[in-house]
Order: sequence, then C-alpha cells, then structure tokens
Amino acid sequence: MSRPRTGCKRWTLARICVALSGVVLFGPAASAEDSVTALGRLEPRGGVIRVAGPSQMAVVIAELAVDEGDRLEKGQLVARLDSYATSRARVSAREAELEEANRELARSAKLQAGRAASRAARDTAEMKVKVAKAFLAEARANLALSEVRAPVAGQVLAVHAREGERVGEEGIVELGETDQMYAVAEVYETDIGRVRPGQKATITSPALQAPLTGQVERVGLMVSKMDVLGTDPVAKTDARVVEVDVKLDEGQDASTLTYLQVKVDIDPASGNE
Repeated sequence: MSRPRTGCKRWTLARICVALSGVVLFGPAASAEDSVTALGRLEPRGGVIRVAGPSQMAVVIAELAVDEGDRLEKGQLVARLDSYATSRARVSAREAELEEANRELARSAKLQAGRAASRAARDTAEMKVKVAKAFLAEARANLALSEVRAPVAGQVLAVHAREGERVGEEGIVELGETDQMYAVAEVYETDIGRVRPGQKATITSPALQAPLTGQVERVGLMVSKMDVLGTDPVAKTDARVVEVDVKLDEGQDASTLTYLQVKVDIDPASGNE
C-alpha cells in the first residue's frame, strides 16, 4: 500500500496561503497615482465667526443694524444694546464736567498770574481736569461696549437675535468672509502622508451644478475624530482624520453654500511643477 503524499499537500496549501495573503489578507498597495478621497465641508475663509456682545448677563438688542445676506466692512455697526441710551447720556454728562473743569482751570491760571490765587488752588483745578478726563474715558469705554461692530469684513450668514431679544450662546449674528471659500477635507491619517500644499483637488456634491476645483493650501497639524459623517451606515464614525484646507479657484461662486457636505478628491501626482 502506498503512503499518502501529505508533504505535497502541505506544500501546496502553503503556496496557496502565501498567494492569498498578498491578495486577500493584506490587499494591494495603493498606487501613487490614486487620488486621496475624503469627506469635507465648504467654509468661508477663516471659518464662521459668531459675533456676540459683551460678557454681561441679560444683554438685550435695542437696535439691529444688519440683516442676513448683508456684506459688512470691518468695524461696521452690527447692533446697539439696551445699555446704549444710558451710556450715551453718561458720556454727555462727563463731557460737560470736563468742560466745566477746564473753565475752572483757566480762571485759576488767570488769578494766579495776577497773584490773586495760590498755587494750591491751581493744582486743585488741574487735578479736577485729570479726574474729569478719566471719568469721560470710562464713560466712552462703556458706550463702546454697548455697540457691537464687525470684527472682520464679511457677509452676514445668520441672525440669532433681533430687537427686543436677549443675546444667547449663539451670539447676535454669524459672519463669514464668503468672497473666498474653502473646502475643509477630513483626510484619513493613513492617507495624510500623500497630501501636501499645492496639490489640485476636485470638489463634488449633488447640490453643486458642476464640480468645483481648488488647491491644497494647508495641511493640519492635529489628528482628531471625524466630524463630517457620510450616508454610509457602516462608515467608521470614530475614524481619525487630519483637516486639509483646499482653497477654491477664482471665479467659482460657493458663497451661499457654507457648511455644505462635499466629497474632496486630491490628486497626489499634481503640484510638482
């Protein structure tokens, strides 16, 4: 009776395992030409800024000077708070006190020149002027706090508080520099080594009439959990990603699409010129 050729079977099984390991268990290595695909969102330059009032409690809007869609210059008035009228009256009162202190100082100077007043009287008058100036500066500072102005130039994206309403955690308005839009892509940490500034990117979404194009401007320095979630129910919600800022090319209007979820395809082979 001949013995079974177990050695041949073991050798054949080993060959099969080795062959399958390269295809199934480990998978083919990614090609350098393959694009880096990531979910992302559209944002204005610098992100969205929440414009709020001072940190005082129970701040109420007395006058709202802007509305959704308005374009503002840096320093432009956004709103006046309910403390504005009182603060403005205090400024007027302090201005009158300073004016009176200056007149008293002028009289004291004349009297001292004619030897009718002492040096002490003039020193007292000068001190009153200094105190009046300090009170006026304080009143003007409080007046400035009762007005909310735009910290940057941009477009009003949303209004959260109007006349008569209390300012909440969302602030008064949300402002963004929509003249230059970005796609913020969340690239998997395993792919980030293939991404660098200058590479070209294509941005797509069902909400866009045509794909947008741009270039990678900045690669983030921190790894964090994914923020943008896709529609795939089995997607990794705890995936670790790095944010990559893609500056959209000129002539592409996406100013009304802030926070739109998009797909970003980055070409690793581009940007070598």
